[in-house]
Amino acid sequence: MKLPDLPIVAVLPDLTGKLREHGTAILVAPPGTGKTTVVPLALDGRIVVAEPRRLAARAAAARMASLLGEPVGRTVGYAVRGDRKTSKDTRIEVVTSGLLVRRIQHDPELSGVDTVLLDECHERHLDADLLLALLTDARALRPDLKLLATSATVATERLAELLDNAPVIRAEARTFPTDVAYVPPARGERIEACVARATRRALSETDGDVLVFLPGAAEINRVTAMLDGVNVVTLHGRLSTQVQDKALQPGSAQRVVLATAVAESSLTVPGVRAVVDSGLSRVPRVDHRRGLPGLATVRVSVAVAEQRAGRASREAPGHVYRCWAEHEHATLPRYPEPEIRVADLTRLALELACWGTPDGSALSWWDSPPEGALQAGQTVLHALSALNDDSIPTDRGRKLADIGLHPRLARALLDGGKQAADVVALLDDDALAESVDLDTALRKARGNPRWQREAKRLAALVPHATGQSDPARVVALAHPERLARRRSSGSQVYLMANGTAVELPPASGLGDHEWLAIAIADRRPGEKHGRIRLAAAAEENLATEITPPSTVDEVIWTGDITARRVRKLGAIVLSEKPLADPDPEDVQAALRAGIRAEGLELLDWDPKLAARLALLHRALGDPWPAVDRDAITSTLDLTPARNRRELKKINPLRAMLPWPAATRLDELAPERVEVPSGSRIAVDYSGDRPVLAVRLQEIFGWRQAPVIADGQVTLLLHLLSPAGRPTAVTDDLESFWANGYPQVRAELRGRYPKHDWPADPASATPRPRRRNPR
Repeated sequence: MKLPDLPIVAVLPDLTGKLREHGTAILVAPPGTGKTTVVPLALDGRIVVAEPRRLAARAAAARMASLLGEPVGRTVGYAVRGDRKTSKDTRIEVVTSGLLVRRIQHDPELSGVDTVLLDECHERHLDADLLLALLTDARALRPDLKLLATSATVATERLAELLDNAPVIRAEARTFPTDVAYVPPARGERIEACVARATRRALSETDGDVLVFLPGAAEINRVTAMLDGVNVVTLHGRLSTQVQDKALQPGSAQRVVLATAVAESSLTVPGVRAVVDSGLSRVPRVDHRRGLPGLATVRVSVAVAEQRAGRASREAPGHVYRCWAEHEHATLPRYPEPEIRVADLTRLALELACWGTPDGSALSWWDSPPEGALQAGQTVLHALSALNDDSIPTDRGRKLADIGLHPRLARALLDGGKQAADVVALLDDDALAESVDLDTALRKARGNPRWQREAKRLAALVPHATGQSDPARVVALAHPERLARRRSSGSQVYLMANGTAVELPPASGLGDHEWLAIAIADRRPGEKHGRIRLAAAAEENLATEITPPSTVDEVIWTGDITARRVRKLGAIVLSEKPLADPDPEDVQAALRAGIRAEGLELLDWDPKLAARLALLHRALGDPWPAVDRDAITSTLDLTPARNRRELKKINPLRAMLPWPAATRLDELAPERVEVPSGSRIAVDYSGDRPVLAVRLQEIFGWRQAPVIADGQVTLLLHLLSPAGRPTAVTDDLESFWANGYPQVRAELRGRYPKHDWPADPASATPRPRRRNPR
């Protein structure tokens, strides 16, 4: 077979030689060089190519088959979830990373496979990172198994280390000039409007097709509506195979291809001469605290921006229009955030348990899974009875893993009855959901061939399913923590069992129902409540069947002690009644919570005494105690109190006074200090240093500021004018009399002529404060 004249051909001898010699290798080559479709054809033996996306897997297989002049399924085939074209003659099989993970779980040696090619490693998808870790571990059983990692742009040091110090081979692309223009949004302009404006400019300045990168299908639909009269083709992973294939074929007229990240790599969109880049990408994120996994729109990395730009000049000089300001480009992250750092790791946790290393510590990772997220996933798996107490997969857990869905959806499929496959097919592909009401969304989905194929495939996985089920039951089996009850009559806000409040959108058709089983919810930054995107009407008896309620005695602080016996479903209160005789320890804990929430002022609190004791603790240490809120709350005996009123009878400071040292309290931290005039002036202990605010005329004759706390602390003097206004701050009177006082005297004696302003204040007679005559 004659290979196409692509840049990759020049490095094939070096690549195949080093791979044969070392057993591992890394190929770094820009898009369009042929690394995905030419390299597998040049390798010997049976090859499995792992792609991060189904669309890329099918497209790569089709391209390689066309180079051989054969239909897909002979020498080159593919296998993705729900679709497979292979035969006994297939030597090169293109699969998704997730599918290959399942294969290696059942056959750790990958019997009969000579080389695994991991394509587009730089994208750092979760399944791809897991697959890399499993394959490097599997080579202990199969030292002859060759691993080739390919990427358009990647920091190769860590990857080479993981692959036994693999050699790195680089292929250079043919370079065509690329003109880059920055077209930032105008003030107040939405990104879709900016993209549409940049696209029309690209159409006017170029002759070929325009490839436009947007974060998701919703943005694609909005931009499509703005490009009236333009030949628009869309490309994203939720489209049918026929529509996707259309976008990958050359057109007879100039086209605008609106695409998501699927067009960044692996795929070639022919005829493109210009790229419009929104600068945004949609990535998985999970809010563990609220139990709301979802997708987030983020700025692209520099590496992704460069890769997108490269699509414009594959075949000829190209133009790139970036929808952000040029100065912002330097602030972009260098590489994309690895999905393993931010995604829901429940499925990963199950795969690791099936591999025999529940915490993943036996594997070598590009980035190790975060401990907290992994533990959160394990918690879910224990609740699904997928793991035993030792985190070893149960038989049920292995069944859930083999289904190949998120374990929650797999549980719903196994336990949800005959109609579960219909619902699960929609929950796993929520882009098909055209209504918030799940019943309505299902009716609309039944006419979609993609939903039909997936529902049929899932039903075949559980041929012996019995019992009827409704959509709410299937949803509740998948997400029992999202069973929700309306907060009050007429409200559109619901409280989920996990404690998160979510709100129905207007005209959802579900607002009359007290209970919902929520399939999908998210929360936008800055919004008070989450947002319900897909849900089914439910009943209380279903909720209590799926999640048996618990009865607990609650003693909580709600501005006072509230004691009640509560029947609850998670955070949802089903019923309650007052608790006449609450546990004293629970009362104490609630009182402490009240003090932490509202402050020590709930007690018989003397802030001035507290400030004096705090100073002695800082200056002298033991036996003088700390008197901060945490110290007091954790040690104070609240036994005498049972409510807010009785807290006011407790004086915490009295109980904390250290005896017999407390007999010297007034000596060490006096409330007042006598000054030369004979006045007794109050000391202010509220700040970091104790302050004596005194009129200047009352301290004539003082040569040193007074000291307290056994000589450890010098009072900070705030020297006041006759009108009581500050004139100076000092703790060094000798210096003040010599240097500061002359200036003060010069400024104030004309303003206050009836007051003494002696030239020698250190030896002058002090004057007490003048009283106004009656």
